[in-house]
Amino acid sequence: MHEATLKRWRLILGGDEADGTDVKLSGDEAGMDAALDALYEFERKQKFDYPGEKGQGGSERSQPNIARWLGDIRRYFPQSVVQVIQNDALKQPELQRKLMFEPEILEQTTPDVHLVATLLELGTMIPSKTKDTARRVVQKVVDDLMQKLEQKTIQAITGALHRSTRNRRPRIQEMDWNTTIRKNLKHYQPEFKTIIPEQRFGFGRKNRKSLKDIVLCVDQSGSMGTSVVYSGIFGAVLATIPTVKTQMVVFDTAVVDLTEELKDPVDLLFGVQLGGGTDINLALKYCQSIVTKPNDTILVMITDLYEGGNEREMRQRMQDITEAGIQLIVLLALNDDGSPSFDRNNAHFLAKLGVPVFACTPDLFPDLMSAAISRQDLHQWAGENEVVLKGA
Repeated sequence: MHEATLKRWRLILGGDEADGTDVKLSGDEAGMDAALDALYEFERKQKFDYPGEKGQGGSERSQPNIARWLGDIRRYFPQSVVQVIQNDALKQPELQRKLMFEPEILEQTTPDVHLVATLLELGTMIPSKTKDTARRVVQKVVDDLMQKLEQKTIQAITGALHRSTRNRRPRIQEMDWNTTIRKNLKHYQPEFKTIIPEQRFGFGRKNRKSLKDIVLCVDQSGSMGTSVVYSGIFGAVLATIPTVKTQMVVFDTAVVDLTEELKDPVDLLFGVQLGGGTDINLALKYCQSIVTKPNDTILVMITDLYEGGNEREMRQRMQDITEAGIQLIVLLALNDDGSPSFDRNNAHFLAKLGVPVFACTPDLFPDLMSAAISRQDLHQWAGENEVVLKGA
């Protein structure tokens, strides 16, 4: 067998499993092997066996070892692989404590939605000395996601809103700039390099009725961590659109309305407490109480449909909601993590009501909301976007 192939097998097998390859590693390959072995042999060894800096020793070696390990995995692997390795480390309680509870260690981690979800799940367990660092980590992820998702979401939503109520004498904050520029291109003045907007186009004023009401109702049980993070980001973006009234509700066995926190997605996420049970029926009851325009309301419920409350009442509320004219959409997950575990019986019940039930990736969510606002057939939309409907 070719030497390069043997080396790849040696790195794949790792630890004692690799002895049969009779391959000796050196340089970066040996470093990669040591970094992987420290984590993936952890369960068998029951210790984090990684060399610390020279001169380190004694009972306090674990922290410099972890710090060096974080630096090495970033050195040897691309960021996408670093995130996978880091997330695997967070599944080990002992390593999680080392990564999360020391600010100098947490500072070195690669921020992503999984790390934020873990921080939210730990909640009040995070020691005071680490809270400022944890907030900076969450802020970094929020800023990155806002930059990635904000523009596409605003364009998709505003483009789908009903244009017949367009305001022809808009204030500056109500301007539909894309339409105004497009409609006035014929009035371009080359000598001034500007457009004379003889016609101005805008959306309905904020003190008038919104064109659409959107309620995001998000399950904050432990399994929904990354979905909660993305939901918070999208909720904050939707709240900036003047023609949409956005409300955000999170629930476990209690219901918390976080609408007032939408102006600051970091505060919103720190208002979430991941974990605990699930009472979907109670959450639906609250959502029913805050809907004022059923025929112009989209209720997006993000949950795996495992009900810990009264399932019979929950199903009746789902039926009442659809019969009232509220557009109900159930997302089993809002993340890139793949197909989630969910209650298939409840998904099947919703499918019989005509309610679309599927998992959605963040990049598709703006298009989903655009389709919902336009009253498109979401079952057809799902097919066109290769989204697998559940329960149908």
